[in-house]
Amino acid sequence: MDIIVWLIVGLLAGAIARWLVPGPPDPLGLLGTMLLGLVGSVVGGLIGNLFVSGDQDLTPAGLISSILGAVIALLVYRAATERRTA
Repeated sequence: MDIIVWLIVGLLAGAIARWLVPGPPDPLGLLGTMLLGLVGSVVGGLIGNLFVSGDQDLTPAGLISSILGAVIALLVYRAATERRTA
């Protein structure tokens, strides 16, 4: 049951991150958006552990850190896949 919650939170965090970051839409699709949110949850959790000790799973702070982590992951993804025109 926990895995289903992780997938739903990942999809939600990834969708909100894609909505927050300006620019052209990324061709990620549903699965890519979910993966973005899951990676964002890991990044947000690692950053959150620097400031807060304890469990951050299903709290508003945990969701916000997942969204912020997904924004960071999306920006890194865009920087890595950006085409150079010189």
